[in-house]
Amino acid sequence: MIRTRVLGIGAHLPANIVTNDDLAKKVETSDEWIRTRTGIRERRIVAEGEKTSDLALGAARAALHDAGIDAGELDLVICCTTTPDETFPSTATMVQSRLGMTRGAAFDLQAVCSGFIYGLSVADNMIRGGQAHTVLVIGAESMSRLLDWNDRTTCVLFGDGAGALVLQGYDAKGDNSDQGILNTRLFSDGRLHDMLYTDGGPSSTRTTGFLRMQGKEVFRHAVTNIAEAIQASADAAGIPVADIDWFVPHQANQRILDGTAKKLGIPAEKVVSTVAVHGNTSAASVPLALEVAVRDGRVKKGDLVLLEAMGGGFTWGAALIRW
Repeated sequence: MIRTRVLGIGAHLPANIVTNDDLAKKVETSDEWIRTRTGIRERRIVAEGEKTSDLALGAARAALHDAGIDAGELDLVICCTTTPDETFPSTATMVQSRLGMTRGAAFDLQAVCSGFIYGLSVADNMIRGGQAHTVLVIGAESMSRLLDWNDRTTCVLFGDGAGALVLQGYDAKGDNSDQGILNTRLFSDGRLHDMLYTDGGPSSTRTTGFLRMQGKEVFRHAVTNIAEAIQASADAAGIPVADIDWFVPHQANQRILDGTAKKLGIPAEKVVSTVAVHGNTSAASVPLALEVAVRDGRVKKGDLVLLEAMGGGFTWGAALIRW
């Protein structure tokens, strides 16, 4: 059977670091208040004129370099983002152009914080279905552009950045020893809209709107839904959760990470956490955290890696990869 394996990984962060103390100068908050509730110490914020496509391009170039291939070998670019440069065209086509890629296709995918997991699933299915051979999947966000900087309950949580994977199909045996994506599991429940959304859009207010969130409800659903997605992915592979080497979650809040791990009996040392320095970068958070764990040597060839996320909509999902 055809499997999808990872050829390369890359990341790109804005240069501008905003600490909790910096935020405390603008809104009624403190470093202690933010850290005890979220685990976040700092986040990166785009500079004036810096766009999501700039972040996506940086991550894409890094991933292509790591993969050792040229952009001309790509069949498809998927940019997972909820903060595109423009309503249209897609940010993916802007990246395609700036990479010098003149063949194949490019499109954006919007599933908010779950975007990268959804993007991996789409890419995997297109590769296994024969519609593409080599695919670039990017998670890129400028979440700071959606924030109400007077709302201390939300503006302290988010950051900007981008991460990317280069994926390629190959002939595999078809069992769990195969390298690459073993399965993906996707879920959504549109009834939960009011818990996490933006109060604007092209067809409603003609504006982007600001991010609005019911924090306690999001936390409650996140722990339950993410744990169920992890279990569903492990069950689909016939692998006990305890046998998975690394868990790379969406970096929303350290308390959510801890709560999910506790619910499934996952040791804290198996959970990759970068929320302290990245904040919540929505669709970029999973690839950014994965890139850190690959670069520092934690994730090694042959390891079982479980990626998971939950975002507005609600959307949530998981992907199990043999690195």
